[in-house]
Amino acid sequence: MLLLLELAILLAAAVASAPLGPALAFALVMVLSMGTLGMYQHDQSREDIKSTLLRIMPSFVLGFFLMQLLAGLLPVLRLGSMVFLLGGGAVLVARMVVFTSAQSSMLEQRLIIVGDGAMARECLELAARSISFHPFRVVGFVPVTGELRAVPPAMLLPSDLPLLTLARRYAADEIVVTVGDRRNGAFPVRQLLECALGGVPVTDAATFFEREACQIRVDSLQPSYLIFGGGFDQSLMRAAVKRLFDLLASAAIGVLALPVMLATALAIRFEDGGPVFYRQERVGRDNRIFQVLKFRSMRQDAEGDGRPQWAAEADPRVTRVGHWIRKLRIDELPQMLNVFKGEMSFVGPRPERAYFVEQLCEQIAYYNVRHGIKPGITGLAQVRYRYGASVEDALQNVLGLTFKENCPDLRNSKVADLIRELQSYGLQVHVHDPVADADEALHEYGVRLEAWEDLPCAEALISAVAHRELAARPLRQMLDKIAVNGCFIDLKSQFDADALRGSGLNVWRL
Repeated sequence: MLLLLELAILLAAAVASAPLGPALAFALVMVLSMGTLGMYQHDQSREDIKSTLLRIMPSFVLGFFLMQLLAGLLPVLRLGSMVFLLGGGAVLVARMVVFTSAQSSMLEQRLIIVGDGAMARECLELAARSISFHPFRVVGFVPVTGELRAVPPAMLLPSDLPLLTLARRYAADEIVVTVGDRRNGAFPVRQLLECALGGVPVTDAATFFEREACQIRVDSLQPSYLIFGGGFDQSLMRAAVKRLFDLLASAAIGVLALPVMLATALAIRFEDGGPVFYRQERVGRDNRIFQVLKFRSMRQDAEGDGRPQWAAEADPRVTRVGHWIRKLRIDELPQMLNVFKGEMSFVGPRPERAYFVEQLCEQIAYYNVRHGIKPGITGLAQVRYRYGASVEDALQNVLGLTFKENCPDLRNSKVADLIRELQSYGLQVHVHDPVADADEALHEYGVRLEAWEDLPCAEALISAVAHRELAARPLRQMLDKIAVNGCFIDLKSQFDADALRGSGLNVWRL
């Protein structure tokens, strides 16, 4: 909806001062540029004016360069700079209006979730975060025989009533199916069909997560999703359009970025006298090996021991020049050659080394499916997440959820806002509170409380509430929940900072 709205706005802005043909080309190129830089992801509905402006500016710069390239080939497409300024302003205003109205209760989507297990609970948490262009409200869960219950009992709906009756009684806008085993007789196939025919959309959990959180949950993925899903379209027309865009964009950016690339090459050479470029074998489409080309941003002996290592956000192997070119993504510019040659695309999953691909295929179901398309310079991971060193790099442990220490009162909890903010950056947040009620936390905030033993080893441990029981835990137990060189964030200054630092942790406290 947002894409079509902005396409119409850009077309209207250009038609005011240009013929229809150039105006249409302008609108299409601008929308394509914004989509390429991730401006149609679902996690932007809470952005303020400043954040939205910072996203629009690089998109319009890219679009301007592409339009200049097209105008060089077809002079009739040349447009004045005022069109770009007017279009950018119109898009900014439109986005703020859409995002502001999107959180209105009038647009609230009411959900019924079929299932009461762990995946049903995950859907409740996602709905509570409400990162979509409209808020969600889960009106209840329909229990299914055979699942281990993980949702608040107070939210269970009568299982003896037909689903269509429940949907109409609770004015449900959508039904989300979270049941994993659909082969037993308890799965309500006929009732779901009645709902679909009765005008109530039915969605499975994997589709719901992909649509609302831009995540593919492999733990809820059915093989049929990969077979019938629309996101796996490999038609000739789609491939031709994508290849045409890759050729035009890589040629345009490669030429326009030549001064920046030359300055970068001189800086790298001047710093340590080593090679300017870095070539490495990566796994591409259909598992073919190719040489990826980048500006060298690490020391020449970065892997002196011969063992492949993940890159980290504050990697000590990164040079001074490398720090800045990685921060600005200038190190990726030489990959325009990979795109032009057809080994990569602008948008797609980042290519990994064969050593890591073998590990990830063992850890992540369907990981090898990504090799059915070309790898890309940028993808969802680059738009939403930062450089990661390991699986733990995306994990955060939060201790405490209640409003006040040593008290089970969850009303007006500020920690819930902290959790949502962390999740908005794509981080996986695990929460432990020894005095809070787990069902109330899930119902009020969509936060699932975990036992201490179930907390993972994470990059950071955040002490948010000063419960006595937490302070009494031995330091050794705390260290077990934080990765090597991880960070301990003590918001209440409850713990001994010197002891934590002496154990090798990075400590931050108020």
